[in-house]
Amino acid sequence: MPTERFTFAGHDGHELAARLDLPEGPHLATALFAHCFTCSKDIPAARRIAARLAGAGIAVLRFDFTGLGHSGGEFENTSFASNVADLERAAEALTGRGMAPGLMIGHSLGGAAVLAAAGGIESVRAVVTIGAPFDPGHVTHNFGGALDRIAAEGAAEVTLGGRAIRIGQGFVEDVRAERLAPKIEGLRRALLVMHAPRDAVVGIENAAEIFRAAKHPKSFVTLDGADHLVSDAGDAEYAAEVIAAWAGRYLHLRAPAPPPGAPEGIVRVSEAGPDGFLQDVNAGPRHHVLADEPEAYGGTDRGMSPYGFLAAGLGACTSMTIRMYARRKRWPLTHVSVDVCHDKVHAQDADSRGTAKADRFLRVIRLEGDLDEDQRARLMEIADRCPVHRTLEQSAVVETRAG
Repeated sequence: MPTERFTFAGHDGHELAARLDLPEGPHLATALFAHCFTCSKDIPAARRIAARLAGAGIAVLRFDFTGLGHSGGEFENTSFASNVADLERAAEALTGRGMAPGLMIGHSLGGAAVLAAAGGIESVRAVVTIGAPFDPGHVTHNFGGALDRIAAEGAAEVTLGGRAIRIGQGFVEDVRAERLAPKIEGLRRALLVMHAPRDAVVGIENAAEIFRAAKHPKSFVTLDGADHLVSDAGDAEYAAEVIAAWAGRYLHLRAPAPPPGAPEGIVRVSEAGPDGFLQDVNAGPRHHVLADEPEAYGGTDRGMSPYGFLAAGLGACTSMTIRMYARRKRWPLTHVSVDVCHDKVHAQDADSRGTAKADRFLRVIRLEGDLDEDQRARLMEIADRCPVHRTLEQSAVVETRAG
């Protein structure tokens, strides 16, 4: 996944550090990600969600708010409103690059900031919140005794979501005064609310309030078992997959069709991450699937194995070839199904002719319809003319049986 780092000016002129994760294939849309206010752009959840979306053709900009991570300024001097302004500056930076954001994603207070900012960013078509509060002031109950110190001293260190951060009195006053309901009601963008039932930092009732306040189109997805920071890799990947599938309906993730006569495009396969074997498979601008290995082989079983894809290609090509022939002959074939399994055989057993082939595909074809025996026999012969079959025959044994 290509990544570009750059800076842009925040609400008060301080340079904010940004990371732009780009698709390896066609760039179909751009998302702007707002992290929780005690985090940075590089928290695991943000990295994983950005990687999965980039694999689906959606570029993602992550940045550190003023005073956080690698950005300039002091967070204790910021407010909720100034963080919303940072988001607006990030959207302007993307627009200046010809990548105006169509999707905004906000986590925790970043989700509240996204709800506050999205209505004023013309390019945005869809909004996602993850563990966001309906009332931003809700999070101040997590500050505990630090509220008295903040009031007395003007600022104090608090712990939120297991992370320590220095909060100023201006931030507390501003976040308590913020009312999101009117902004949610007037959002006029598609909204996806994601929340974990056992979120101990921002209760699930906040998601219900956000959902009730929003107009359609709106959706709600529960992140069962996830914590507030969505720190588990499986939870983050699930959230990203749901976001990519949901957003496609509103962002129209379709690249222009290739010109007539253009050759079939390249299938690009890239790692989703350095751990395990999960792969993003992009076939042209419109098709994205996952490849993986079973858990027994060190994978996470989130997609078909390489041999699974090979078997699927053989099965699909076989079915298409049979259908094409039956359609041309106008035979009463009502349905075709093909079961394919793959295994390894000893070289000496693979081929009686003595050519050593260690791969064997068993193909079981089922033909439905009022076909006579001659028609059925002919269609079984036609199966062997499948182009993928012919390719595999050069280095593998393909066995075919009627089912």
